Amino acid sequence: MRRCASSQPPVEEIHAEEEEEEEEQEVFQETGGVNEEQVGPVEEPSAREPDGRPAPVEHKNGKRAEAGPGAADGGPRFSMFTWLVVVALLGVWSSVAVFYFDIVDYDRVLARAQEFRMNFSEVLQEKTSKPEVETPTQRAPELEKDGPAAEETSVPGSQDVESEIQAAVPLPPLDDSHFVPDDPTEPGQRYGQYQNQNQNQARSCQVLISLFVPEEEPGSIDTTGVLVEESQPEETEGESGRYQTSSKLSAEAEGEEPPKAEPEPEPQTGSTQPTESRQEADGAAEKAAEEQKEKAKKKKPKLLNKIDKSIKSEIDAAEKLRRKGNLDMALKAFDSLVQQHPLSPRARYGKAQVQDDLAEKLRSNDLLQSAINTYREAAELPDVTSDLLRAALKRRAERQQFLGRMRGSLATLQKLVDIFPDDVGLRNDLGVAHLLLGDNKGAKKVYEEVLAVAPSNGFAKVHYGFILKAENKIAESIPYLREGLESGEPGTDDGRFYFHLGDALQRVGDDSAYQWYERGHQRGHFASVWQRSLYNVEGLKAQPWWTPQETGYTDLVRMLERNWKTIRDEALAVMDRSRGRFIPEEENLREKGEWGQYTLWQQGKRVGNACQGVPKTCALMERFPEATGCKRGQIKFSVMQPGTHVWPHTGPTNCRLRMHLGLVIPAPGCRIRCTNQTREWEEGRVLIFDDSFEHEVWQEADSYRLIFIVDVWHPELSQYQRQTLSPI
Repeated sequence: MRRCASSQPPVEEIHAEEEEEEEEQEVFQETGGVNEEQVGPVEEPSAREPDGRPAPVEHKNGKRAEAGPGAADGGPRFSMFTWLVVVALLGVWSSVAVFYFDIVDYDRVLARAQEFRMNFSEVLQEKTSKPEVETPTQRAPELEKDGPAAEETSVPGSQDVESEIQAAVPLPPLDDSHFVPDDPTEPGQRYGQYQNQNQNQARSCQVLISLFVPEEEPGSIDTTGVLVEESQPEETEGESGRYQTSSKLSAEAEGEEPPKAEPEPEPQTGSTQPTESRQEADGAAEKAAEEQKEKAKKKKPKLLNKIDKSIKSEIDAAEKLRRKGNLDMALKAFDSLVQQHPLSPRARYGKAQVQDDLAEKLRSNDLLQSAINTYREAAELPDVTSDLLRAALKRRAERQQFLGRMRGSLATLQKLVDIFPDDVGLRNDLGVAHLLLGDNKGAKKVYEEVLAVAPSNGFAKVHYGFILKAENKIAESIPYLREGLESGEPGTDDGRFYFHLGDALQRVGDDSAYQWYERGHQRGHFASVWQRSLYNVEGLKAQPWWTPQETGYTDLVRMLERNWKTIRDEALAVMDRSRGRFIPEEENLREKGEWGQYTLWQQGKRVGNACQGVPKTCALMERFPEATGCKRGQIKFSVMQPGTHVWPHTGPTNCRLRMHLGLVIPAPGCRIRCTNQTREWEEGRVLIFDDSFEHEVWQEADSYRLIFIVDVWHPELSQYQRQTLSPI
């Protein structure tokens, strides 16, 4: 007999259902917070259809669902809609948790996806085309470009206020994060000097090797020793490398730049370029692009001889290991090839490259020397191709320079020039090598030969002009420096050449000097037209004149002013006893007159037994490490005779401030100009200025002027910077 839908279930069943309902209600509240209101009232047992099937269950949301097998026991407690709501809420909260707590590293996922895409593309490329020689990707940047010391650049020449370095001072050494040159026979520094034959200018010619390493020619071998499959122009001039300039990093142009770095005129409002002009410009651009493509197709470097071609697949496999950074396996692979095929230049060159890479990675001079030797072995094998010979010897010369082995580098470059006498770029490199050894005469001869066959070579012009200026041939140097800079060729856009051209123009009374200083500033070499130092730390406060309170060195200033007579008396005693302690200024900063200096501290160290002559002064100074520990400055006496004029010039760095304590000041006639402000010294008083700004000195009194010069660290330099900055 069928029960009707409205008949009440037995009391026992009702109680059992209430208990089950309470249990299920607790479970759902724990999982999703679903309550009875969300689900709706529990339906009472429904009646069955005449055919025995369960009757449809009516839900609160208005939908009807067929009762399942458990419907006879009371039907479903919750609707499908409620379950979907619970699942959706769980998904939302999970997503929020993943994002908020950064559970998934999305950057890494994207990077892996990109890597997969690139690798997959490489595989497809290998399958679709098989070039004659695989072009390795360029390695990590050159060692010379890293580290704290890479935050600056240097300038040879007249850089210091009546105040420059007393003896030849080496430029900043190699950063500690890289190799330490260890040649026992030659200077162990990666920076060289352009030394003048004239002893009065020997310290005005300092340069960076990283700047004066000529740039590789397109289509030959890049400066890291990686073979590049591009065209090789018939004649190139330039130099490679990135280098720091006044306040920011400046990368050399990869191609030729416009002759002048003048700002482009702004277009007139409402006017348009004539159609013909636009067409001509477009045509010129297309023609230039076509010429570039033609050059690229002309000639590819021949890297493999017959032996190399027979083992090309093995060489390619080893080279792949090197490119992917698996240097140990790559070295084993190339070693095996060298043992099996000792006459294979490409295998031996590959071994040298891996040794070079490992030396960079492990910062090992021994490994680098092994690479240098292997480069030579590759170049000396019979039947070596000319391109591989050039690559091996050129890289060898660069690495020799890096270790400070300038004479060895010069010999290697001379051999290259002998083999390739028509290569102007190699001759330019040879000229730089002579300069790095202080052989201005040899460099001058090389650049004269270059200009004889390539009179428009901008790289040779700026260097030749630099040499003439170092010889104090000021007027003769100007056209070479100017035309070299105007050429815009690689290796010419350097603050040193802007500096020396402007300085030469100032000395001949040509006001266009400031136009070139402005160009240098626009090119990023100078912080401003006035502040033209090139060993700079970015972001330091820059102003020409300072007060003691602004420096924070009030105790030092107070000590100097309180003890000025003691300091003066010791200096006068030294002058009376032995004027030989005051060495004449030898930086070619004077237009006329006599100017001597007696140095106590230099580059943060005492100078010999100099303090024996002035023990009280040195004892006073020992208490102030901001001065005695200033590796980019000096502490010294300066005496200037009547009739002396010091040319406008700038110091080498913005990392120091300079204090002048007046000791003997005849009045009137002694004055100093910094930028457009001129001041006079007073006995017992301290003047403070930033000598990275242009300054000039006149001594027009009747007797000598004596001052005490104290350089201090720029107050905004951190302790870490003071410890790690290289000496100047």
